[in-house]
This record gives sequence, structure tokens and C-alpha cells, in this order.
Amino acid sequence: MNEKTLAGYCIRCNDQGYLTDLEQWNKEVASEIAQEEGISMTDKHWEVIDYLQDQCRKEVAITIRKVGKSGVVNIKEFYQLFPKGPLKTASKIAGIPKPVSCI
Repeated sequence: MNEKTLAGYCIRCNDQGYLTDLEQWNKEVASEIAQEEGISMTDKHWEVIDYLQDQCRKEVAITIRKVGKSGVVNIKEFYQLFPKGPLKTASKIAGIPKPVSCI
């Protein structure tokens, strides 16, 4: 486990940069992670983040297909919002574990 400082908070993360404790997540931390990933957050980005966190809390397996069928965004929009690997990038910003479906 690693620690790094984001938005003035000491955050615990794994070796791939994913938070290990969702309780440490907040929008300021997420915004800094997004900056590191080259993402400028918009309202639509936050809608996706909220959806992913909700699914994680419900312990629902997250896939690109499920995000595309969620009604929040379609798959094309998801790729436009998070072009460097939408599910991996969005999950990292959301402060949730990397989905099993991601390599």
C-alpha cells in the first residue's frame, strides 16, 4: 500500500493508484486524480462518477456495457469522457477499486 497527498489529504492507494478506502474520497481528491489522468471534470463526468460509486456501494459488478446501458451515458460518450480507458480511469477518479473486468 502507498500513500500520497492529494488536495492536502494523505490518501492510501494501491500500487496502481486506486484508493483503498472510499471514505477518503471527496470531490477535491477526485479532481486532482482527474488532473493526473488529463481529465477536466464536467457535470457529465460527475454523473458517471456518482453512478459508479452507487454501483460499488451496492456491490454490483461494473462493466463498460452496464455503464452504457445505465442511462447516464452511452458507450460512445463514456469513451469520449474518459478516452484513456474509460472504466479504469473513471473508477480511479471515483475512488473505487479497479473493476475485475479491467486488465
